[in-house]
Amino acid sequence: MIDRRSLLAGVAAASTLGIRFAHAEDTPGVTATEIKIGSTTSLSGPVSALGVQARCQEAYFRMINEQGGIGGRQIKYIYYDVTAFNPSKTVEQVRRLIESD
Repeated sequence: MIDRRSLLAGVAAASTLGIRFAHAEDTPGVTATEIKIGSTTSLSGPVSALGVQARCQEAYFRMINEQGGIGGRQIKYIYYDVTAFNPSKTVEQVRRLIESD
């Protein structure tokens, strides 16, 4: 059990270090109603079997949404094909996720 002095010391340390708590409105991709999560995977080409993972994640997030989401927010899962495991396509799709989505 934490004693009062330890708790006060921890609060004092946090305040002097400038630690601040994250808020949803400060986080890219998070709104009052939605949380965006993105990824890239191979849906085509020689390693297209890896796409099964993204489809399973999509199903999981759909289940979470059907149960009310996270803190009342729905998860919007976006994933793009990296077109036959092509590194240049991966960079392009990641850039698309970050800059557009």
